Amino acid sequence: MFAPTQAEVRRFFCSAYAKWRDGAPMEAIEQIAAQWIELHPEYHTVLADVDAALEAQYPSDGAGDARQMGNPFLHLSMHLSISEQCSIDQPRGIRQAVELLARRKDDLHAAHHAAMDCLGQMLWDAQRNKRPPDGDAYVACVQRRATAL
Repeated sequence: MFAPTQAEVRRFFCSAYAKWRDGAPMEAIEQIAAQWIELHPEYHTVLADVDAALEAQYPSDGAGDARQMGNPFLHLSMHLSISEQCSIDQPRGIRQAVELLARRKDDLHAAHHAAMDCLGQMLWDAQRNKRPPDGDAYVACVQRRATAL
């Protein structure tokens, strides 16, 4: 399992932003990150300054709404995680659940934001209960959000 440090994550997103902005060649994972970065212009200033990004502090508010946490690196990491989960359908059923949510919302970006709340809750519960993440509960949460629309 890949477990990057905070600095590595921040450098990755700053580098992906710089490559996207400059039209430089990118690795496949950087291209996916750049797609989400493009949809978040409010983060471009932060991503443009690697040194400031490495020093920035973002408060953690626990299980709060992942979209409102104010940490651009967490937010973009969640977009990237959901994209990767869907690409391999892990946990099983997540691809179909996110696709259904995207169709119902008529917007993949909005669907990701709704799925982030479920992903954040799953991770929060796992940490709080000192158990592995419950992928089935995560998928069920995304499915409930899709069918509630």
